[in-house]
Amino acid sequence: MKFPKSHSLQEIANLLNCEFIGDQNFPVLGMNEIHVVEPGDIVFVDHPKYYDKALQSAATIVLINKKVDCPEGKALLISDDPFRDFNTLTKHFKPFQFANVAISASAEIGAGTLIQPNSFIGNHVKIGKNCLIHSNVSIYDHTVIGDNVIIHAGTILGADAFYYKKRPDGFDQLISGGRVVIEDNVGIGALCTIDKGVTGDTTIGEGTKIDNQVHVGHDTVIGKKCLIASQTGIAGCVIIEDEVTLWGQVGTTSGITIGAKAVIMGQTGVTKSVEGGKSYFGTPIEESREKLKQLANIKKIPEILNKLK
Repeated sequence: MKFPKSHSLQEIANLLNCEFIGDQNFPVLGMNEIHVVEPGDIVFVDHPKYYDKALQSAATIVLINKKVDCPEGKALLISDDPFRDFNTLTKHFKPFQFANVAISASAEIGAGTLIQPNSFIGNHVKIGKNCLIHSNVSIYDHTVIGDNVIIHAGTILGADAFYYKKRPDGFDQLISGGRVVIEDNVGIGALCTIDKGVTGDTTIGEGTKIDNQVHVGHDTVIGKKCLIASQTGIAGCVIIEDEVTLWGQVGTTSGITIGAKAVIMGQTGVTKSVEGGKSYFGTPIEESREKLKQLANIKKIPEILNKLK
């Protein structure tokens, strides 16, 4: 998430009421999670296990809960609670905007696009040309939709990321300030949910078709011309490359990559990254041919036991 303008390190430290290490005029351009940071971004870290990863990332400003040596060319913001202060920044630069109409006056809707009754189009949404939005669709603020997109009834684009920090008295939510981006010629079935990124984009690539009742987690990137069947659940921060097929009731863990043109058979649990161009099945996931051989061998166990007797 980029800020509307550049800010100095001193300005951000004043906003958070925290100490800093580095040039007070050091430029701060935005904030992002560690997997999408760029120079000029703030990244936060609050566990020693991940200090080095954050300090050595592309981010040039690290919001951290310990005074450590500052890498050359970077700056530190020293906070007693980086998670809380990252939320403070999100609320400051991307505050929630109340809506009191079904289609926001700030929404941009292209020529030939049809929106059925009882749908909600939030603030600063952009919808391209010749789209069809069926009834009872909710499109949250800042969502971007390309041309020739069809979205069926009851689908929700842009709900918050499922991202929480456990505290002694419960769970604190990491506030989402990202977007959902739907590219051209995408089809989305009924009752689907696609969460926005925490600070970046959740992206559905051009020409991808999604069946009913599919969930896509925050910051996931789905490539072009993918097919995703009903009741599939895709976790956050997943990369699905072009022309992947996910059959019904597939589930994935977070932070993995599914290679281009892979086929994931129904009810598979994708527990790790897999190469493209192959067919996979089962939980834990394996290549289909190998998994089916295993199942065939399991069926032979009673026969083997009888022979041993």
